[in-house]
Amino acid sequence: MQKKKRKMTLAAKNAVAGYLFILPFIIGFLLFMLVPLVQSFRMSFSEVNIAPGGGGFMMEFVKIAQYNKAINVDPQYKILLIENIRGMLLDLPATLIFSFFVALLLNQTFKCRGFVRAIFFMPVILSSGVIVGLEYNNAMLAGMKDVIQETSNSSSITTVLQDMLVTEGSQAGDFFGFIFDLIDHVYDIAIQSGIQIIIFLSGLQTISPSMFEAAKIEGCTAWECFWKITLPMVSSLILVNIIYTIIDYFCRSDNEVMEYISDMNIVKMQYGLSSAMSWIYFVCCLVIIGIISLIISKKVYYYE
Repeated sequence: MQKKKRKMTLAAKNAVAGYLFILPFIIGFLLFMLVPLVQSFRMSFSEVNIAPGGGGFMMEFVKIAQYNKAINVDPQYKILLIENIRGMLLDLPATLIFSFFVALLLNQTFKCRGFVRAIFFMPVILSSGVIVGLEYNNAMLAGMKDVIQETSNSSSITTVLQDMLVTEGSQAGDFFGFIFDLIDHVYDIAIQSGIQIIIFLSGLQTISPSMFEAAKIEGCTAWECFWKITLPMVSSLILVNIIYTIIDYFCRSDNEVMEYISDMNIVKMQYGLSSAMSWIYFVCCLVIIGIISLIISKKVYYYE
């Protein structure tokens, strides 16, 4: 008798498809990134000097001296690292709320919906490496910004609001400071939200309309549908967007920590110290992702 072949389950098929999609990255990582990664890890525990005649590097094992120098001796690195983590923790909820709200709007039916969606995706293109380089290194734009700051006597809206609150006798505490910071860099939040909007939008479009129809028949309001259907059904994508947003923030082209590490490596040629700083930064990123993922994953609803 012929043995019956075991059929793959849907979860197994999805897992195979997922591995096939990430296979090019795995191959590229093993071929081009694994060796430099191991070399950088070795350098972080060594005093690195260029060999005479340019024949490579000379590494002397110094245990954790480079890590101690990065954390306790260097005057700038720890400050920049703490400020960078603080900025990420402030931008993370704002980016997620903004992108989810925009995705809800773009999921509605209205005229020129495709055009409006393209507009919200434009920041992804505009935030590419070339455009960002033009934005931050363009002498004309920098000159215009300096002229505007020198000739303008007007205050920002947040400054006016702060003055009003203080005048009325209320002190602008930490909460008001958080809100004012978000208002001041709402442009940056919009620029960073393009991919998150697309991920949320794709998740919203997978929700069956029959679920909302059945809920309305049962007497559910739009507010109840949002909390009982929409939010649970896209909760797994919230976790995806959290991880993406954290990594994207830590790897931005205008990241001060990465610029400092790059300057330490290229300009000052402190290869061991810059490697230690890089690994500290990398571990901090992993720890933050792990803690937040552990907390959020307990609230994620998975469905077949």
